[in-house]
Amino acid sequence: MIFSVKSFKLKSLLSLIYFKRFPLEIKTLAVNPKIDQLVRSQLSADGKLLDLDDKEIGPEELKSMAEMDDLSTVEQLYLSHNFLAGGAVEILAQSKIWANLRSLYLNHNNLGDNDAEFLAQSPVLKNLNCLMLESNNISAKGAETLATSENFKTLETLFMDTNPIGPEGAEFFAKSTHLPSLRALHLDSTGLGDEGAIALADSPQLNLLSKLYLCSNNIGNKGVIALANSPYLTNLTALSVWRNEIRDEGGRAIAKSKTFSKLERLYMSLNYIDRPVRKIIRQSELAARLKTLVMD
Repeated sequence: MIFSVKSFKLKSLLSLIYFKRFPLEIKTLAVNPKIDQLVRSQLSADGKLLDLDDKEIGPEELKSMAEMDDLSTVEQLYLSHNFLAGGAVEILAQSKIWANLRSLYLNHNNLGDNDAEFLAQSPVLKNLNCLMLESNNISAKGAETLATSENFKTLETLFMDTNPIGPEGAEFFAKSTHLPSLRALHLDSTGLGDEGAIALADSPQLNLLSKLYLCSNNIGNKGVIALANSPYLTNLTALSVWRNEIRDEGGRAIAKSKTFSKLERLYMSLNYIDRPVRKIIRQSELAARLKTLVMD
């Protein structure tokens, strides 16, 4: 084979002209310098915690962060009080950069059922231990999507407070066989009523639950008696039924409960239990075992 210097130079020149006219298309998005600076300032020294609460984070910011390879070590991501409704959660749920997340905080973002579906179907978010969805607009439909997802087998703590899931949503969680690691369920102000409390009390799937929060749910005697007599909620160490509709009969059921033998913390202020029954509760064997009893 005869090597020609002139031929080599000609080919090199032609290649240079070609690439100047038709440069390679780079598909990788450039990282926004402002986002880069913000992230660096909020990232912990070990790279495991990123606190972006109330930082005006939206879809464009999450797209930019998806290009930052060094965020792959983040295990705790705080995104509360931002602008995540309208596509941002979908970007988050699809970004491989978040595969190591263990705790995700998305409260106060006006998220809806579609956003719950993005989380539930994410190919990335499969190792979460804690998911905070408090104070959004997720209904029973979104609760069903979360409760039936294959993604949350490692989830230990779920915050659904102040979402309008109602008794139907509580029933979806109660019947779920996809949350085997769940130990703490936060359902304050979700409109459960007695029906929702009874669904939780009748759930064999919740037999390993240790913390149950049911404040401000219009739960009356029927609901709290079901909880107190549940054959499944025997591992509870913390129960909150603060600000409900519990009266004397419900108070007596709590005082006599065998279900609550492991209970350490009981919060039941702002109900309608008369003073004599409150005295019975304070003098009960249950109260003697408790580390914390909050009752007015």
